[in-house]
Amino acid sequence: MKVEKKFMMLFRYTPNPDYKPTLQEMEQMRQDWGGFIGNIAMKEKLDSTYQLGFEGKQIAANSSVLDGILISDNKTISGNMIVNANSLEEAVEMAKDSPILKMGGSVEVRNIIPMDN
Repeated sequence: MKVEKKFMMLFRYTPNPDYKPTLQEMEQMRQDWGGFIGNIAMKEKLDSTYQLGFEGKQIAANSSVLDGILISDNKTISGNMIVNANSLEEAVEMAKDSPILKMGGSVEVRNIIPMDN
């Protein structure tokens, strides 16, 4: 039996401050995300997941502070999920069902390196 490893999915999308989803669209998004996360949880592969807000600050190497979140290539990280999988390929297969892809976003899947105490 293989020992499962942890992988992080980083969800990115292009923010559009002018777009205001309807109540029906917001409910559909909640259902889509609930189904995606629930499916992974039912397989006992979910470790944790977080949705990120739009409030933040960036701290540079010289300790200067800039208001706002990082938007690179017109995309920002909207959240993350840590999953348990036997391989990077298995984690990628899970990520292919992410609702962020339907929104034109992307998912980056990375291995997690444990920090020894």
